[in-house]
Amino acid sequence: MESSCMSQMLLNLFSLALVLSTFFSISESNQFCDAGIGYGESACGVSSSTSPSPILIKGGTVVNAHGEEKADVYVENGIIIAVKPNIKVGDEVTVLDATGKFVMPGGIDPHTHLAFEFMNTETVDDFFSGQAAALAGGTTMHIDFVIPVNGSLTAGFEAYAKKAKKSCMDHGFHMAITKWDEVVAKEMEIMVKEKGINSFKFFLAYKGALMINDELLLEGFKKCKSLGALAMVHAENGDAVYEGQKRMIELGITGPEGHTLSRPPLLEGEATARAIRLAGFVNTPLYVVHVMSIDAVEEIARARKTGQRVIGEPIAAGLALDGSRVWDPDFVTAAKYVMSPPLRASGHNKALQAALSTGVLQLVGTDHCSFNSTQKALGIDDFRKIPNGVNGIEERMHLVWDIMVESGQISVTDYVRVTSTECARIFNIYPRKGAILPGSDADIIILNPNSSLEISAESHHSRSDTNVYEGRKGKGKVEVTITGGRIVWENDELKVVPGSGKYVELPPFGYLFNGIDKLDAMYLSSLQAPVKRFKSAA
Repeated sequence: MESSCMSQMLLNLFSLALVLSTFFSISESNQFCDAGIGYGESACGVSSSTSPSPILIKGGTVVNAHGEEKADVYVENGIIIAVKPNIKVGDEVTVLDATGKFVMPGGIDPHTHLAFEFMNTETVDDFFSGQAAALAGGTTMHIDFVIPVNGSLTAGFEAYAKKAKKSCMDHGFHMAITKWDEVVAKEMEIMVKEKGINSFKFFLAYKGALMINDELLLEGFKKCKSLGALAMVHAENGDAVYEGQKRMIELGITGPEGHTLSRPPLLEGEATARAIRLAGFVNTPLYVVHVMSIDAVEEIARARKTGQRVIGEPIAAGLALDGSRVWDPDFVTAAKYVMSPPLRASGHNKALQAALSTGVLQLVGTDHCSFNSTQKALGIDDFRKIPNGVNGIEERMHLVWDIMVESGQISVTDYVRVTSTECARIFNIYPRKGAILPGSDADIIILNPNSSLEISAESHHSRSDTNVYEGRKGKGKVEVTITGGRIVWENDELKVVPGSGKYVELPPFGYLFNGIDKLDAMYLSSLQAPVKRFKSAA
């Protein structure tokens, strides 16, 4: 009898624990779901561990970077199973009608900063809200930048892995290098061989914070080359920018326009040229992030013309905007456009568009680094204290379509290339990502070229209270987003669950490293040295 009562008591305690566990789990999910506009109540509490239902996308035009075709797409267990006309399925399959629409790989954003601690504050978008916004805009994967903790790559990776536990879509990591010693060199090996990182970023700007000198840059380039990891640079001359900032303050220019005036295009051009030449000296591929000026474009074009392996990444803001708004008399309006490198004078954006359309620049990122108006006001009396960054993770796919495809500057297949496929190729995850092919991950969007949208802070899914594209109208709208075989955006409803995203390891030695060893051998054979000399007798 006593044993029976004890068993019943234990059973009751177990049931209570299970109920409490479920309650807290759902409460946490609700907290995340309610973090932004449009996070559907129905999404909360949905288990990410259950297998997604099979999906058939019928009647659309399937677009890859290599071509387009009329075909159906069948998805099962998060993988694309078949791409062909007239696929027949049973009643248990969810059918999406894509007649008159484009079926494309989900976007991959190569450049984001979520949950980024910077300039005495932290970005408003974390790994849930930022990714949720991305999914609403048709981006199904992004690669974020890990910032070392006190120079430690391992500590930085662990911190970002923890931040990303609430993620709702696939993501990878780049790693920043902010100092140099043997410990960092060893950690770079660990990051590549054990943690799935195949790229390292070097800041030539932000003196006194993230900036590194040329000696460190050369050491980093050499290590990247040996590991098959891609070297990336933020290209602005940080010493000159620091001097420019002091000059503006001395002139009494303390507002947001001072930020732009202190770091002119020639400083971006100089740093881009320097990084390209040092990468050429080491003979390692180079990726220039957020190319913002004609000066930088010209340096990249010159290098690529000689055969050097240089990748140039414009961002959505650089393509869509110019820098005139930082002169707005309203501080809140002006400050929201402050970023680095800054938005340039009218004409630079058109040059960036032309460079993208002709292949001088290869893929489009966002540098999504979003701060709200309260955070931007930290620099109301000194532009040097305004947190640098703009939004774009949700808007990128629509902006590139409207600016580049609707204007006739690029084709539909090129659109897929610059928003998805080229990123997958560069970071060595193609065709798992960036393709609508049997065996590829079921990260898919359905874009209606005849639909339109208007961008607004009131309707976006970022946690920011401002949007640098406010009021912009455009043609072409992502009507459905599928990630990992799950429909997460449909009928303007977002259904996402924290913790459902996966970390994607990025293997080293991508296509940019093909033939590097042969180039090294050619270089050595061309030296005609050392010369053997006879020592003459005294």
